[in-house]
This record gives sequence, C-alpha cells and structure tokens, in this order.
Amino acid sequence: MDLFAATQAVLASTATPTPVVPNPTTAPPGGMDFFSTIMWPFKWVVEAILFVWHWIFTAIGLAPDAGLTWVLSIVGLVIVVRSALIPLFVRQIKSQRKMLELAPEMRKIQERYRGKTDQLSREAMSRETMAMYKKHGTTPFSSCMPLLVQMPILLGMFYVLSDVKKHAEWGVGGVGLLNVELTKQFYDAQLFGVAPLHVNMTEAWGNGQTVTVVILIILVILMIASQFFTQLQIISKNLSPEAKTGQAYQMQRIMLYILPLAFVFSGVFFPLGVVMYWFVSNLWTMAQQFIVIHNMPTPGSEAAKAREERLAKRGKALDAKGRVIPMEKYEAEQQRLVEEAEKKKAEQPKRQQPMGKQRAKKQAQKGKPDGKTNGTPGETPTDDSPKGGSAS
Repeated sequence: MDLFAATQAVLASTATPTPVVPNPTTAPPGGMDFFSTIMWPFKWVVEAILFVWHWIFTAIGLAPDAGLTWVLSIVGLVIVVRSALIPLFVRQIKSQRKMLELAPEMRKIQERYRGKTDQLSREAMSRETMAMYKKHGTTPFSSCMPLLVQMPILLGMFYVLSDVKKHAEWGVGGVGLLNVELTKQFYDAQLFGVAPLHVNMTEAWGNGQTVTVVILIILVILMIASQFFTQLQIISKNLSPEAKTGQAYQMQRIMLYILPLAFVFSGVFFPLGVVMYWFVSNLWTMAQQFIVIHNMPTPGSEAAKAREERLAKRGKALDAKGRVIPMEKYEAEQQRLVEEAEKKKAEQPKRQQPMGKQRAKKQAQKGKPDGKTNGTPGETPTDDSPKGGSAS
C-alpha cells in the first residue's frame, strides 16, 4: 500500500498541471529532458540568489510583487556572480600579460613555418606552439574563462525568467526556492509599473505594449554602448606597441564593431529581466576594466605611461617587480642594475674576430724567420742538405 501511494505521488508530480488562467498562452511544463537535467543546478542557484535578495528587500519594506524589488534582486544576482568571478578575472589578466610577453616568441615560430603548408609542418608548428604555452603556464583559452563560466549562470537566468510566465499560468513553481507564490509575484512585477519583466520585445510588440518596447530598445542601445566603450578602452589604451602589430590586434578591432551587434539579438528575443541582468553585468565589466587599466595597465601601453607620469608627480615609481616605491629608492635600484650589467659584461670573455684563410696564412708566415713554410721551426734549410738517403 505504501509502494502504491509513493507511485501515485510520483505520477501526480509528473502529470500535466491544471492551468490557473482561463486561456494559457504557453505549453504546460514538460518533464526533465537531458538539457534540463544539465541546467537544473544552475537554475537552482539562480533561484536561490534571487530568493535571498528578494527576502532582503521585502524585509526592509519593499512590496514583494513590485518591479523595483525584483530588478534590485537581479542587480544583487549580478553582484554575487561577478564577485565570485573576480579570482578568474585576475587569472585572465595574468594570462593576457603572459600572452603579450610571448608575442615575440610566437612570431619567431610563425616566421619559421611561413609558407609551409604541408601537414608535417603544420603539426610541428602546433607542437612548438603548445610546448611554448606549457612552458610559460598559459593558453589563449585562459582569457575566455570568466565569460565561459558566466554563460551557464546567464543561461540559468534566461530559463528561470523565461519559465516565469509558463509556471505562473499553470500554477507551478521553479526548480528550487522560487515557489508558486514567488513565481506569481515575479510574473506580476513590472518595471516602472508598466513593463513586465517576463516579456521580450517580440511579445511586447505583438501585445501593443509600446512602453515596454521603448524600454527594451533603450536598454539594448545602452548595452551596445557599454560593450563598445569597454572594448575601446582595451585596444586604445591598454595594448603595448608590439601587440598592436599582430593579427590578434586586427581581430580585436573587428570584434569591437561586430560583438555589440549580438545585443540586438538578445534585446529582441530575451525577456526584459534577462536584458536587465546583461546590462548591469556590462556596467560591472566596464567599471572593472577601468579600474584595471588605471591601476594595473599592460606594460608599455599608453595607460602604463600615464600611470608612470601620475606616480612621478607624486615622487614615486615602479620597481622591477611592479611595486610602487619612492623615487629615491627607484633611482638607487636603477643605478644598481646598471652597475650589475656593466660588471657582468666586463666578466664575459672577449669575442675574437673570425679569421679568414688568407689572413690566417699570412699570420703563420709572419711567425717564420725567413717567411718560409718548409723546414723545422727555427732552422733554415740549405741547398746542399740531403734530400733523401744517406750521404756517401
């Protein structure tokens, strides 16, 4: 009997729920497919973070179904996610610095195999490149880590907000702490009291929600502008002259204009809540990049020169390890480095000039008494010397 009751409970939980609205516009929530199973933990984390922030803001007096409450909860979600990514961001900066340092060595490998298109040459070039990356402990993949780690959270946010309308119409909750009541409050929340957070631009246009469309268009424009400005800071101020001569720099210039166009797609098909998350995340990236360029610029870049000028005005400079030290200590360190370099140069054996065959022959002839090459050194051969055999 207990087994029968348990089976009935499982079937009831997986059965199609009864809609709570007369004419639902969405399909009933389905079961757990492979992709939903993979995304389940990320959706649970997103719902948990939203739940905590929503509880905080309602505890201080905000209405639980107000648009401001849920927008602030989304901002809190950005703060938590991006703060957790700061260690990865630091690793990304270090990886980018190493990649810049490896640029001359990378160009040597490319020059070595320039014009060689056979399979063996391509494999050899790939092996040398990977060996170089392994030796210095970096890969081009390292600079993409923060974005790749954030993508599952962004997808989790997308599906949580996309499912709000479906779950609210069918009277079910999310996968975690976003229960039926909170889902209904999220569904009723409207930005500025007019723009539902679960609606995208296509739905808003079809429903005649002009204000929502205008808000989404403004957010998309701001997203494109923030992304463009962030990338422009990097390629205009935070690249060394050597980095501006490679193919990677040309790709960055192209991406400066192409990448922001992806936000047009997001603004059309993503719910307003997801667009809000992405916009706030872009603002975080822009501020974070500004702080990095201002305080930890790439050596040799315009930003690095500007920082050195600011430090010089305050009577400070950077030592060999990149630490800020007083100018007097910096000058003493530079003097010591110069003296060590001169001492090392003096201790090195002097390089002898290569000698050609004719010059070597002349040098040998000068060492002979009569300038002749035959006979024993120090002796002068005579004409009556025996030329073979014994004298009779």
